[in-house]
Amino acid sequence: MQQGQLSLEGIPSELVRVTPARLSTWAGCPRRYRMAYLDRPTPRRGGAWANATLGAVVHNALKAYFELVPARRGPERAAELVRRCWKSDGFADPEQAAEYRERAQGWVRDYVAALPAEQTPVAVERWVSAPMGEIIAEGRVDRIDEREGELVVVDYKTGRRELRAEDARDSLALGLYALAAGKNLHRPCSRVELHHLPSGTVAGWDHTTESLGELRERAEKLAGELSSAAAELAGGADPDAPFPVKPGAHCSWCDFRAHCTEGKRAAPDLPPWALLGDG
Repeated sequence: MQQGQLSLEGIPSELVRVTPARLSTWAGCPRRYRMAYLDRPTPRRGGAWANATLGAVVHNALKAYFELVPARRGPERAAELVRRCWKSDGFADPEQAAEYRERAQGWVRDYVAALPAEQTPVAVERWVSAPMGEIIAEGRVDRIDEREGELVVVDYKTGRRELRAEDARDSLALGLYALAAGKNLHRPCSRVELHHLPSGTVAGWDHTTESLGELRERAEKLAGELSSAAAELAGGADPDAPFPVKPGAHCSWCDFRAHCTEGKRAAPDLPPWALLGDG
């Protein structure tokens, strides 16, 4: 295929297909990126983290909640869905798991109680994918709302830190989701929001064409870097040369900690419940 010729899908073949998770992994530590996405066989990952389990349960419960017809929704139904979706992977013991199950039920109960009774999202857990610039950006959006004829990208958060408007503004994932959702659903999309369930707060940002363009350019830069590194690896380079380790505190919870000497030196071992909130 000649340069610039379109593939069967009508997309230039040289575009790099990326997700926010891939870009974030690359930016955080290229070695971790290589182990997660390129090494075959994939190195064995570490065990589950309780905070990740907690987040997944809340996401699954809210997905199930918004898939119900409005007449069957309500705060107590939402809390019951948390119980049904519950998993205890990574928690210290049954008592700690039960404590956080109750917390999560309270978060979700209060969250849906504050929403308009008839609110029905445009989409929940929607996969979006669209070419933009030099990349094809794709990923799964927690929720897409419509307000006054425009789409709003909603992302749920369950971490211990309350979020600010700047977090929504600077989120590469939210920016790419807004761009892709607008293209896929053929409606304007500039509003992005982080819904922090533990605090019941919303951190939102209204993007401009320029600010979304800046995020797209950032994504293109990262995609170019990881694509070049992958090409070097395929060409026979020493795996550690194009994929250097970036040691830091994050090494404590890296999935591939067991395979990285530098990571073990950089940060201590932590129990899998260490990243839960403390209150």
